[in-house]
Amino acid sequence: MVVQNVVFWVLAVAMVLAAIGVVRSQNVVHAALYLVVVMAGAAAQYILLAAEFVAWVQVIIYIGAVIILFLFGIMLTRAPMRGDTDLDNDQRWSAAVVGLFLAGVLASLLIDAFGNKEIAIGGAKGQSLLHVGKAATLADSIFKTYVVPFELVSILLLAALVGAVVIARRD
Repeated sequence: MVVQNVVFWVLAVAMVLAAIGVVRSQNVVHAALYLVVVMAGAAAQYILLAAEFVAWVQVIIYIGAVIILFLFGIMLTRAPMRGDTDLDNDQRWSAAVVGLFLAGVLASLLIDAFGNKEIAIGGAKGQSLLHVGKAATLADSIFKTYVVPFELVSILLLAALVGAVVIARRD
């Protein structure tokens, strides 16, 4: 087995366990810290894919900004650290059945759509493997091909920021 495959599976298992920790944690701060592990695992997966720029963006923006914002928001609003056990209900088994059903549907759709097809790493233009993780290639695709969706996402994020300030403002 290739070392990259072993590293992928170690990271994937760690991410899945941390994601379960996010959902199962009774403490809000612990859930945010489990989320840090998931985001760091995603950045490590990007490094395995030779997309170093995207990996560092993941670290700087998601771990460095969003998670810290979550932690400050939790601590500044004086939210209760423990979850309320009175809000629990008896729908866990039905949720597990529906989740397994949806996972099966998604797996069957992906297998039907892709089957045994190989994924070409070089891209449509026949690029070599050396150009896959380059920041210039990513910048060309963002600012030439996908400039309109990039700008729409930036406007959406600005609107979300303004909305958060309006909601958080005390009258």
